[in-house]
Amino acid sequence: MTMSRLALALGLALAANATRAASIEVQVRDAGGNPLGDTAVYAVPASGGSETRYARAAVEQFDREFLPYVTVIQVGTTVTFPNRDPILHHVYSFSPPKPFEIKLYTGKSPSEIVFDKSGVVTLGCNIHDWMIAYVVVVPTPHFAKSDAEGVARLRDLPAGSYELRAWHPNQKAAPASQAVVLDAAASARAAFAIDTAPRKPKFKPPLDRLRY
Repeated sequence: MTMSRLALALGLALAANATRAASIEVQVRDAGGNPLGDTAVYAVPASGGSETRYARAAVEQFDREFLPYVTVIQVGTTVTFPNRDPILHHVYSFSPPKPFEIKLYTGKSPSEIVFDKSGVVTLGCNIHDWMIAYVVVVPTPHFAKSDAEGVARLRDLPAGSYELRAWHPNQKAAPASQAVVLDAAASARAAFAIDTAPRKPKFKPPLDRLRY
């Protein structure tokens, strides 16, 4: 192999290694050791810089509930609120990171909301007071939500140091963040134990199309 070809091969190998991404698998449990779903888990680069991956998301209204119950997005993401029910809904938020209101409508979301500040946004319906959901707006593209088994998988992270954080709607206190150092293409594991209060059930009356 000539020197030029050797240099090219080495350069390609270094470039490939630089683009290899790491991942973190996080197990989330409650104080009793049970798997805890609907937990937002996100990794904030210690350097402070973060790649921008603005995207779009949707929070639907179906069977007089918000779906999903918890949505995790990066700052700058646009969210729509399609109404899949045969009745009207009135979506609102009083949360400081993004107060907004979409008045009575059905079908396609009449407004697109840009979530431009990090924090937790609580959603409600002005017609059906049992409807509640959360949008967790994070300052990083490296996030996931735990599934029914309490597992959240963060993928495609560049090598480096991160602060791993978690949030759950029913947590009694915010869990301590964790420092994680990732090598290129490494697979790390972490765990959170979050003390939560039971989710309070709310009475949901039978559907009445004449009363929204």
